[in-house]
Amino acid sequence: MPQPIEHSSQPSPDLDASLRRGSFDLKEIRAALDVQSHSERLRAIRSLSGKAQAQLFDAAKGAYRLTLDDIVPPVVAPMHEVPHNGKNSLALFTHFAKVFCRPEAGARELWGYNRSGEFVETFVGPGYYVAYEQGDEVMVDYTRAPAGKPEDWPAMLSNHARLSRFVYADMIDALRAVSSQVSIGRAIRKGKPADNWFVLCRSI
Repeated sequence: MPQPIEHSSQPSPDLDASLRRGSFDLKEIRAALDVQSHSERLRAIRSLSGKAQAQLFDAAKGAYRLTLDDIVPPVVAPMHEVPHNGKNSLALFTHFAKVFCRPEAGARELWGYNRSGEFVETFVGPGYYVAYEQGDEVMVDYTRAPAGKPEDWPAMLSNHARLSRFVYADMIDALRAVSSQVSIGRAIRKGKPADNWFVLCRSI
């Protein structure tokens, strides 16, 4: 059964403030996140404003390599989901999850969709994508549809259908590593970076 979007209590603003000021050390942030519990990491990333996310995305360029194994660990069986709960920089519907699975052992791509709650998934769509490695980043490509999905995921819908055409169509997200379980992303639409960032925390 699909896992719900995880929510967290109000976090400390310290990480957000440090990132917005630009007075931070990425290695220190990585080390701190790696020793936190999942709930602590989730609270930390959910504290981040859009400006803080933008600063973190820029700082993460080339710092660490992000791989498909970081997104879905090899110990996870094929077609079993791994949710990455997150927060985006939009004004509404800021809490969501990107949910990934590996189609088969050793696959060089992942399949996934956006778990954003019943309202968004009904009127906008699930936003299915294919993810793959490109350099030090993982690209979440909404211009490609997965060849399949786990049975309990929502029905597949074209990203040009319904309101999806305004949200997911012609878009690719670039993901960069922050820590072993946290990544930071930015949307790219028709080849141009958009002012839309998001931060993710792997659930396992």
